[in-house]
Amino acid sequence: MADAEPIPPEYGGAPEPPRKLLQILGPGLITGASDDDPSGIATYSQVGAHFGYGMSWVMLFSWPLMCAIQEISARIGRVTGRGVGGNLQRHYPSGIGFGIVLLLVIANIINLAADLGAMAASLQLLIGGPALLYVAAFGAVTVLLEIFVSYSRYVAVLKWLTLSLFAYVAVALIVDVPWRLVGHSLVVPRIGWSAAYLTSVVALLGTTISPYLFFWQAEEEAEEVRERPEAKPLERAPEQAPAEFQRIRLDTYVGMGLSNAVALFIIVTTAATLHAHGVTDIQTSSQAAEALRPIAGRFAFLVFALGIIGTGMLALPVLAGSAAYAMGETFGWHVGLGRKPHRAKAFYGCIAAATLIGVLLNFSPIDPIRALFWSAVINGVVAAPVMVLMMLMASNKAVMGDFPLPVSLRVMGWVATTVMAAAAIGLFATWGR
Repeated sequence: MADAEPIPPEYGGAPEPPRKLLQILGPGLITGASDDDPSGIATYSQVGAHFGYGMSWVMLFSWPLMCAIQEISARIGRVTGRGVGGNLQRHYPSGIGFGIVLLLVIANIINLAADLGAMAASLQLLIGGPALLYVAAFGAVTVLLEIFVSYSRYVAVLKWLTLSLFAYVAVALIVDVPWRLVGHSLVVPRIGWSAAYLTSVVALLGTTISPYLFFWQAEEEAEEVRERPEAKPLERAPEQAPAEFQRIRLDTYVGMGLSNAVALFIIVTTAATLHAHGVTDIQTSSQAAEALRPIAGRFAFLVFALGIIGTGMLALPVLAGSAAYAMGETFGWHVGLGRKPHRAKAFYGCIAAATLIGVLLNFSPIDPIRALFWSAVINGVVAAPVMVLMMLMASNKAVMGDFPLPVSLRVMGWVATTVMAAAAIGLFATWGR
């Protein structure tokens, strides 16, 4: 997808020593895995239950678009040593950055609330007990981990949590799936023009290509620069560029591939079980898990429910962390999970506050499903303008120095941006029908 990029001739230097695969996989892997959060699982389950295999093609279609925009996010962070929020604040009028960050924070908090509720509901299905207590416990654990565990250990924990995604691969292998039909649906789309179909396509795209993922991956690349002594922003150490761009590309393609593969397995599982048995009205991920029990058996139910909890533990810190990074860079705070709590009080305070509000929303009369709908609307509205600004930044030598985007990546980035803009327009066009 991206062109080879030699070092500019005026630069030289020995490349960094090669790293092992687990060391290479980091921001992209975690970002992709966190995309399959409990709210995303609910969306994939709804689509599979309602449309069967008919929307499988969206996951194949969206993968190169995800790869392109997430690689661009990562490049911005690695070249400049700052995240998307920091570059918006530095190169654009402050009102633009503040408005986008505000919408991002609102959407992330609503997502946090929905994910906490889904995790608690799944644990309640497994062991009984008070769901609201579980909401508070999950919130407290993730905040304490983010604040008091060192960055290197915390990233290692997040990497291992990505294994929870394979729960959904296991479930798909347990149930009876007509794989030939799945393969046909992947490559021969059956596109419908009903409001329900178009809204579901928009929901899938909005779930897989979300602004918080852009902010998180760029910030984690910047965090890597701060944490690895030998790493420098590429604008200051261009000799590191070939190895770093290769690492970013591999990390991103693997992470986004895992994300979409797991989403596909969830769609396939719910299509083969729920849709095939006439269960088409699924609203939450925990409802999907419960509905699986009488159809696919207790083991499939157990694995699916445990997967919701595992993916939630991965997604909560990404949602809270991306909001805190965006706020911190906008307002000039010290940011970074690698910093000691007393050196980044506002940053960690924002993480705690976002998670606390997400917990409290579960104690309120607000309908989490309705709130999640509005979160998806906000994400759909915010994604396209953020992507436009990112494309402009990543193509601008004033921002990227000697490393503006290669042509192939620029083309794919603009295609992804156009698709998301069309999806947002489609969302409003089908609203209320």
